[in-house]
Amino acid sequence: MRRRAVLRLAVVAAFLSVALKASPGPRDVTSARSSPRLVLVRQHPTPVLTTRTPGAEGVRYGYEGGRVVKVGGTYHLFTSEMAGDPIWVRMRFGHWTSRDRLAWTRVATVRESSGEFEGKDPRAALWSPLPVWDPGESRWNLFYVAYRSKPSDATRFLLNHDGEIWRAVSRAKGEEGIGGPFDDVGVVMKPGADSLPWEGLQGTDSFFPWPVGGRWRALYGSAWTQTKPIRHWLVGPAEAGALAGPWRRVREANPAPIEARFIENPIVTELPGGGFVAVYDTEGADGIGWAYSPDGVRWEKGRRLVVQPTAGEWAKDVRTPLGLVDEGGGRATIFYTGFEQEPDWARLLKGEGRETSAIGYVEVRVERE
Repeated sequence: MRRRAVLRLAVVAAFLSVALKASPGPRDVTSARSSPRLVLVRQHPTPVLTTRTPGAEGVRYGYEGGRVVKVGGTYHLFTSEMAGDPIWVRMRFGHWTSRDRLAWTRVATVRESSGEFEGKDPRAALWSPLPVWDPGESRWNLFYVAYRSKPSDATRFLLNHDGEIWRAVSRAKGEEGIGGPFDDVGVVMKPGADSLPWEGLQGTDSFFPWPVGGRWRALYGSAWTQTKPIRHWLVGPAEAGALAGPWRRVREANPAPIEARFIENPIVTELPGGGFVAVYDTEGADGIGWAYSPDGVRWEKGRRLVVQPTAGEWAKDVRTPLGLVDEGGGRATIFYTGFEQEPDWARLLKGEGRETSAIGYVEVRVERE
Protein backbone atom coordinates (compact mmCIF):
# COMPACT_ATOMS: atom_id res chain seq x y z
CA MET A 1 0.00 0.00 0.00
CA ARG A 2 2.46 2.59 -0.31
CA ARG A 3 2.99 4.15 -3.59
CA ARG A 4 2.41 6.35 -1.60
CA ALA A 5 -0.69 6.70 -0.13
CA VAL A 6 -1.32 4.28 2.36
CA LEU A 7 -0.24 4.36 5.72
CA ARG A 8 2.28 6.72 5.78
CA LEU A 9 2.68 9.98 7.29
CA ALA A 10 5.59 9.83 9.35
CA VAL A 11 6.66 7.44 6.77
CA VAL A 12 6.84 10.19 4.33
CA ALA A 13 8.21 12.53 6.86
CA ALA A 14 10.82 10.39 8.49
CA PHE A 15 11.28 7.71 5.88
CA LEU A 16 11.58 9.90 2.84
CA SER A 17 14.26 11.98 4.44
CA VAL A 18 16.42 8.85 4.50
CA ALA A 19 15.04 6.63 1.77
CA LEU A 20 15.03 9.14 -1.03
CA LYS A 21 18.77 9.39 -0.72
CA ALA A 22 19.22 5.69 -1.52
CA SER A 23 20.22 4.72 -5.04
CA PRO A 24 20.59 1.35 -6.71
CA GLY A 25 24.06 -0.14 -6.86
CA PRO A 26 25.93 -0.90 -10.06
CA ARG A 27 24.25 -3.35 -12.43
CA ASP A 28 25.86 -6.43 -13.87
CA VAL A 29 27.13 -5.55 -17.36
CA THR A 30 26.36 -8.96 -18.83
CA SER A 31 22.74 -8.95 -17.72
CA ALA A 32 22.33 -5.32 -18.81
CA ARG A 33 23.21 -6.25 -22.39
CA SER A 34 20.45 -8.83 -22.56
CA SER A 35 17.76 -6.95 -20.67
CA PRO A 36 15.16 -4.71 -22.35
CA ARG A 37 14.54 -1.03 -21.79
CA LEU A 38 11.27 0.75 -21.06
CA VAL A 39 11.13 3.96 -23.09
CA LEU A 40 8.53 6.66 -22.51
CA VAL A 41 6.61 7.30 -25.75
CA ARG A 42 3.80 9.60 -24.62
CA GLN A 43 2.37 10.88 -21.39
CA HIS A 44 -1.35 11.57 -21.41
CA PRO A 45 -1.41 15.17 -20.14
CA THR A 46 -4.35 14.90 -17.73
CA PRO A 47 -5.69 12.30 -15.30
CA VAL A 48 -8.42 10.04 -16.68
CA LEU A 49 -10.05 9.11 -13.36
CA THR A 50 -10.52 11.56 -10.48
CA THR A 51 -12.83 12.15 -7.54
CA ARG A 52 -14.83 14.35 -9.94
CA THR A 53 -15.51 11.52 -12.40
CA PRO A 54 -19.19 10.45 -12.56
CA GLY A 55 -19.50 7.36 -10.40
CA ALA A 56 -16.82 8.49 -7.95
CA GLU A 57 -19.29 10.00 -5.50
CA GLY A 58 -18.24 9.09 -1.98
CA VAL A 59 -14.55 8.71 -2.84
CA ARG A 60 -13.16 11.52 -0.71
CA TYR A 61 -9.40 11.11 -1.16
CA GLY A 62 -9.11 9.30 -4.50
CA TYR A 63 -7.34 6.13 -5.60
CA GLU A 64 -4.21 4.20 -4.67
CA GLY A 65 -2.91 0.90 -5.99
CA GLY A 66 -4.61 -1.95 -7.78
CA ARG A 67 -4.26 -3.27 -11.32
CA VAL A 68 -5.55 -2.73 -14.86
CA VAL A 69 -6.03 -5.76 -17.14
CA LYS A 70 -7.29 -5.78 -20.73
CA VAL A 71 -9.91 -8.41 -21.57
CA GLY A 72 -11.47 -8.59 -25.02
CA GLY A 73 -10.65 -4.98 -25.85
CA THR A 74 -11.97 -3.63 -22.53
CA TYR A 75 -9.76 -2.22 -19.80
CA HIS A 76 -10.73 -3.42 -16.31
CA LEU A 77 -9.43 -1.41 -13.36
CA PHE A 78 -9.54 -2.76 -9.81
CA THR A 79 -8.35 -0.08 -7.40
CA SER A 80 -8.32 0.93 -3.74
CA GLU A 81 -10.71 3.84 -3.24
CA MET A 82 -9.86 6.02 -0.25
CA ALA A 83 -13.49 6.58 0.63
CA GLY A 84 -13.36 8.52 3.87
CA ASP A 85 -11.96 8.96 7.37
CA PRO A 86 -9.83 7.68 8.88
CA ILE A 87 -7.84 8.15 5.70
CA TRP A 88 -6.22 4.89 4.45
CA VAL A 89 -8.56 2.94 6.77
CA ARG A 90 -12.07 3.65 5.46
CA MET A 91 -11.59 1.90 2.10
CA ARG A 92 -13.48 0.20 -0.71
CA PHE A 93 -12.50 -1.63 -3.89
CA GLY A 94 -13.88 -0.18 -7.08
CA HIS A 95 -14.19 -2.03 -10.41
CA TRP A 96 -14.10 0.35 -13.38
CA THR A 97 -14.12 -0.31 -17.13
CA SER A 98 -13.12 1.63 -20.25
CA ARG A 99 -12.84 0.94 -23.97
CA ASP A 100 -10.51 3.81 -24.82
CA ARG A 101 -8.51 4.50 -21.58
CA LEU A 102 -10.18 7.92 -21.33
CA ALA A 103 -13.85 7.44 -20.37
CA TRP A 104 -14.39 5.21 -17.34
CA THR A 105 -17.55 3.62 -15.92
CA ARG A 106 -17.79 2.36 -12.36
CA VAL A 107 -19.16 -1.18 -12.48
CA ALA A 108 -19.24 -2.30 -8.87
CA THR A 109 -18.00 -2.03 -5.31
CA VAL A 110 -16.08 -5.29 -4.88
CA ARG A 111 -15.22 -5.04 -1.18
CA GLU A 112 -15.55 -2.45 1.60
CA SER A 113 -13.55 -2.22 4.82
CA SER A 114 -15.07 -1.77 8.25
CA GLY A 115 -12.98 1.32 9.10
CA GLU A 116 -12.68 0.08 12.71
CA PHE A 117 -9.87 2.06 14.35
CA GLU A 118 -9.02 0.29 17.61
CA GLY A 119 -6.87 -2.55 16.24
CA LYS A 120 -9.52 -5.22 16.78
CA ASP A 121 -10.78 -5.98 13.26
CA PRO A 122 -8.32 -7.81 10.95
CA ARG A 123 -10.26 -6.37 7.98
CA ALA A 124 -10.40 -2.78 9.19
CA ALA A 125 -8.54 -1.53 6.09
CA LEU A 126 -8.52 -3.26 2.69
CA TRP A 127 -5.92 -2.49 0.03
CA SER A 128 -4.41 -3.40 -3.32
CA PRO A 129 -6.95 -5.52 -5.24
CA LEU A 130 -4.98 -7.44 -7.91
CA PRO A 131 -6.78 -9.64 -10.46
CA VAL A 132 -4.71 -12.65 -11.63
CA TRP A 133 -5.75 -15.16 -14.31
CA ASP A 134 -5.41 -18.86 -13.45
CA PRO A 135 -5.20 -20.78 -16.75
CA GLY A 136 -5.36 -24.14 -14.99
CA GLU A 137 -8.72 -23.36 -13.37
CA SER A 138 -9.86 -20.94 -16.11
CA ARG A 139 -10.86 -18.44 -13.44
CA TRP A 140 -9.88 -15.01 -12.25
CA ASN A 141 -8.40 -14.73 -8.79
CA LEU A 142 -8.39 -11.51 -6.78
CA PHE A 143 -5.61 -11.04 -4.23
CA TYR A 144 -5.78 -8.19 -1.72
CA VAL A 145 -4.42 -7.03 1.66
CA ALA A 146 -6.42 -6.77 4.90
CA TYR A 147 -5.07 -4.85 7.91
CA ARG A 148 -5.79 -4.10 11.52
CA SER A 149 -5.66 -0.38 12.19
CA LYS A 150 -5.36 2.03 15.11
CA PRO A 151 -3.74 5.42 15.79
CA SER A 152 0.06 5.34 15.80
CA ASP A 153 1.95 5.92 19.02
CA ALA A 154 5.25 7.67 19.74
CA THR A 155 7.43 4.83 18.43
CA ARG A 156 5.36 2.68 16.06
CA PHE A 157 3.26 3.18 12.93
CA LEU A 158 0.05 1.32 13.68
CA LEU A 159 -2.26 3.01 11.21
CA ASN A 160 -2.31 -0.23 9.17
CA HIS A 161 -0.50 -3.28 10.54
CA ASP A 162 -0.54 -7.11 10.69
CA GLY A 163 -1.35 -7.30 6.99
CA GLU A 164 -2.72 -10.58 5.61
CA ILE A 165 -3.10 -11.57 1.94
CA TRP A 166 -6.58 -12.76 1.02
CA ARG A 167 -7.47 -14.74 -2.10
CA ALA A 168 -10.89 -14.53 -3.73
CA VAL A 169 -12.08 -16.47 -6.78
CA SER A 170 -14.58 -15.51 -9.49
CA ARG A 171 -17.78 -17.54 -9.44
CA ALA A 172 -17.96 -17.62 -13.23
CA LYS A 173 -15.39 -19.52 -15.25
CA GLY A 174 -13.75 -18.01 -18.33
CA GLU A 175 -12.45 -14.54 -19.01
CA GLU A 176 -15.91 -13.03 -18.54
CA GLY A 177 -15.53 -13.90 -14.85
CA ILE A 178 -13.49 -10.71 -14.51
CA GLY A 179 -16.82 -9.02 -13.78
CA GLY A 180 -17.23 -11.03 -10.58
CA PRO A 181 -18.64 -11.64 -8.09
CA PHE A 182 -15.57 -12.90 -6.22
CA ASP A 183 -15.84 -15.25 -3.26
CA ASP A 184 -13.23 -15.17 -0.50
CA VAL A 185 -11.54 -18.56 -0.10
CA GLY A 186 -8.93 -17.78 2.53
CA VAL A 187 -5.62 -16.20 3.54
CA VAL A 188 -2.59 -17.29 1.50
CA MET A 189 0.14 -15.39 3.37
CA LYS A 190 0.43 -13.59 6.70
CA PRO A 191 2.99 -12.77 9.39
CA GLY A 192 3.85 -15.71 11.58
CA ALA A 193 6.48 -18.24 12.56
CA ASP A 194 7.80 -18.44 8.99
CA SER A 195 8.23 -14.65 8.63
CA LEU A 196 11.78 -13.57 7.88
CA PRO A 197 13.89 -11.10 9.90
CA TRP A 198 13.44 -8.24 7.40
CA GLU A 199 9.64 -8.40 7.67
CA GLY A 200 8.06 -5.87 10.00
CA LEU A 201 5.01 -4.79 11.94
CA GLN A 202 3.11 -3.86 8.79
CA GLY A 203 2.79 -7.56 8.07
CA THR A 204 2.40 -8.73 4.49
CA ASP A 205 1.66 -5.52 2.60
CA SER A 206 1.63 -6.73 -1.02
CA PHE A 207 1.47 -9.96 -3.01
CA PHE A 208 1.57 -10.60 -6.75
CA PRO A 209 1.93 -14.08 -8.35
CA TRP A 210 2.77 -15.25 -11.90
CA PRO A 211 3.32 -18.69 -13.53
CA VAL A 212 6.86 -19.92 -14.30
CA GLY A 213 7.85 -23.37 -15.54
CA GLY A 214 4.76 -25.18 -14.36
CA ARG A 215 4.86 -23.55 -10.91
CA TRP A 216 3.95 -20.17 -9.47
CA ARG A 217 6.24 -17.46 -8.15
CA ALA A 218 5.30 -14.31 -6.27
CA LEU A 219 6.79 -11.17 -4.81
CA TYR A 220 5.41 -10.33 -1.38
CA GLY A 221 6.21 -7.22 0.64
CA SER A 222 6.53 -5.94 4.18
CA ALA A 223 7.62 -2.76 5.97
CA TRP A 224 9.59 -2.29 9.18
CA THR A 225 7.09 0.07 10.83
CA GLN A 226 7.76 -0.79 14.47
CA THR A 227 10.40 1.94 14.77
CA LYS A 228 10.71 5.58 13.81
CA PRO A 229 12.03 6.37 11.33
CA ILE A 230 10.77 3.40 9.35
CA ARG A 231 13.72 1.22 8.38
CA HIS A 232 12.60 -0.07 4.98
CA TRP A 233 9.89 -1.29 2.60
CA LEU A 234 11.11 -4.45 0.83
CA VAL A 235 9.85 -7.42 -1.17
CA GLY A 236 10.88 -11.06 -1.36
CA PRO A 237 10.09 -14.14 -3.45
CA ALA A 238 7.64 -16.90 -2.60
CA GLU A 239 6.64 -20.01 -4.54
CA ALA A 240 3.86 -22.57 -4.80
CA GLY A 241 2.84 -25.51 -6.94
CA ALA A 242 -0.58 -23.96 -7.60
CA LEU A 243 -2.02 -20.47 -7.45
CA ALA A 244 -4.17 -21.53 -4.51
CA GLY A 245 -1.02 -22.46 -2.58
CA PRO A 246 0.25 -23.38 -0.10
CA TRP A 247 2.80 -20.60 -0.55
CA ARG A 248 6.34 -20.84 0.79
CA ARG A 249 8.74 -17.99 1.36
CA VAL A 250 11.97 -18.66 -0.58
CA ARG A 251 14.26 -18.04 2.38
CA GLU A 252 17.53 -18.37 0.49
CA ALA A 253 16.59 -15.57 -1.96
CA ASN A 254 15.02 -13.11 0.50
CA PRO A 255 14.74 -10.20 0.31
CA ALA A 256 14.83 -9.62 -3.46
CA PRO A 257 17.77 -7.49 -4.69
CA ILE A 258 15.58 -5.10 -6.71
CA GLU A 259 15.79 -2.19 -4.24
CA ALA A 260 17.84 -1.73 -1.09
CA ARG A 261 15.42 0.39 0.92
CA PHE A 262 12.08 1.08 -0.74
CA ILE A 263 9.90 -0.94 -3.12
CA GLU A 264 6.18 -1.50 -2.85
CA ASN A 265 3.39 -3.14 -4.82
CA PRO A 266 5.34 -4.78 -7.68
CA ILE A 267 3.21 -6.16 -10.53
CA VAL A 268 4.94 -8.64 -12.86
CA THR A 269 4.27 -9.12 -16.59
CA GLU A 270 5.76 -11.73 -18.90
CA LEU A 271 7.05 -10.06 -22.07
CA PRO A 272 6.08 -11.42 -25.51
CA GLY A 273 9.75 -11.72 -26.48
CA GLY A 274 10.72 -13.52 -23.27
CA GLY A 275 11.61 -12.41 -19.79
CA PHE A 276 9.57 -10.66 -17.13
CA VAL A 277 9.17 -7.02 -16.07
CA ALA A 278 8.01 -5.78 -12.67
CA VAL A 279 6.71 -2.23 -12.26
CA TYR A 280 6.44 -0.85 -8.74
CA ASP A 281 6.26 2.11 -6.43
CA THR A 282 9.62 3.67 -5.62
CA GLU A 283 11.22 6.92 -4.46
CA GLY A 284 10.80 10.17 -6.34
CA ALA A 285 7.82 12.35 -7.20
CA ASP A 286 8.03 12.09 -11.01
CA GLY A 287 8.42 8.40 -11.80
CA ILE A 288 8.01 4.71 -11.03
CA GLY A 289 10.38 1.79 -10.59
CA TRP A 290 10.84 -1.21 -12.86
CA ALA A 291 13.04 -4.29 -12.90
CA TYR A 292 13.80 -7.14 -15.30
CA SER A 293 14.04 -10.90 -14.78
CA PRO A 294 15.21 -13.17 -17.61
CA ASP A 295 13.47 -16.23 -16.16
CA GLY A 296 10.84 -14.97 -13.68
CA VAL A 297 13.02 -16.13 -10.79
CA ARG A 298 16.23 -14.06 -10.70
CA TRP A 299 15.77 -10.27 -10.62
CA GLU A 300 18.14 -7.52 -11.67
CA LYS A 301 18.49 -4.32 -9.69
CA GLY A 302 15.68 -1.86 -10.27
CA ARG A 303 15.64 1.19 -12.49
CA ARG A 304 13.41 4.27 -12.68
CA LEU A 305 11.08 5.40 -15.44
CA VAL A 306 10.16 9.08 -15.35
CA VAL A 307 6.49 9.28 -16.35
CA GLN A 308 6.17 13.03 -15.89
CA PRO A 309 9.27 14.51 -17.55
CA THR A 310 8.15 18.14 -17.22
CA ALA A 311 7.79 19.96 -13.92
CA GLY A 312 4.28 21.14 -13.10
CA GLU A 313 2.45 18.16 -14.61
CA TRP A 314 -0.88 17.05 -13.15
CA ALA A 315 0.56 14.63 -10.56
CA LYS A 316 2.52 16.54 -7.96
CA ASP A 317 3.50 13.23 -6.36
CA VAL A 318 3.53 10.15 -8.62
CA ARG A 319 2.49 7.03 -6.75
CA THR A 320 1.79 3.44 -7.76
CA PRO A 321 1.90 1.90 -11.26
CA LEU A 322 -1.11 -0.34 -11.93
CA GLY A 323 0.69 -2.88 -14.09
CA LEU A 324 2.01 -3.13 -17.64
CA VAL A 325 -0.81 -3.55 -20.19
CA ASP A 326 0.44 -5.10 -23.45
CA GLU A 327 -0.89 -3.22 -26.48
CA GLY A 328 0.98 -5.27 -29.11
CA GLY A 329 3.87 -4.34 -31.35
CA GLY A 330 6.23 -3.77 -28.44
CA ARG A 331 3.97 -1.04 -26.99
CA ALA A 332 2.34 -1.01 -23.58
CA THR A 333 0.21 1.24 -21.36
CA ILE A 334 1.14 1.94 -17.75
CA PHE A 335 -1.62 3.44 -15.62
CA TYR A 336 -0.47 5.07 -12.39
CA THR A 337 -1.84 6.97 -9.42
CA GLY A 338 -0.70 10.40 -8.27
CA PHE A 339 -1.75 13.23 -5.99
CA GLU A 340 -3.13 16.21 -7.87
CA GLN A 341 -1.81 18.55 -5.16
CA GLU A 342 1.31 18.30 -3.06
CA PRO A 343 0.04 16.21 -0.12
CA ASP A 344 0.23 17.53 3.43
CA TRP A 345 0.41 14.20 5.25
CA ALA A 346 -0.07 15.55 8.77
CA ARG A 347 -3.29 17.36 7.81
CA LEU A 348 -4.56 14.38 5.85
CA LEU A 349 -4.17 12.09 8.83
CA LYS A 350 -6.16 14.53 10.94
CA GLY A 351 -8.97 14.51 8.37
CA GLU A 352 -8.34 18.16 7.54
CA GLY A 353 -6.62 17.83 4.18
CA ARG A 354 -8.52 17.80 0.89
CA GLU A 355 -5.72 16.59 -1.42
CA THR A 356 -6.89 13.89 -3.80
CA SER A 357 -5.16 11.13 -5.76
CA ALA A 358 -6.13 10.47 -9.38
CA ILE A 359 -5.19 7.99 -12.13
CA GLY A 360 -3.42 8.76 -15.39
CA TYR A 361 -1.41 6.80 -17.93
CA VAL A 362 1.60 6.78 -20.18
CA GLU A 363 2.48 4.82 -23.30
CA VAL A 364 5.83 3.05 -23.31
CA ARG A 365 7.89 1.03 -25.74
CA VAL A 366 9.80 -2.12 -24.84
CA GLU A 367 13.18 -1.99 -26.58
CA ARG A 368 15.68 -4.86 -26.75
CA GLU A 369 19.32 -4.52 -27.63
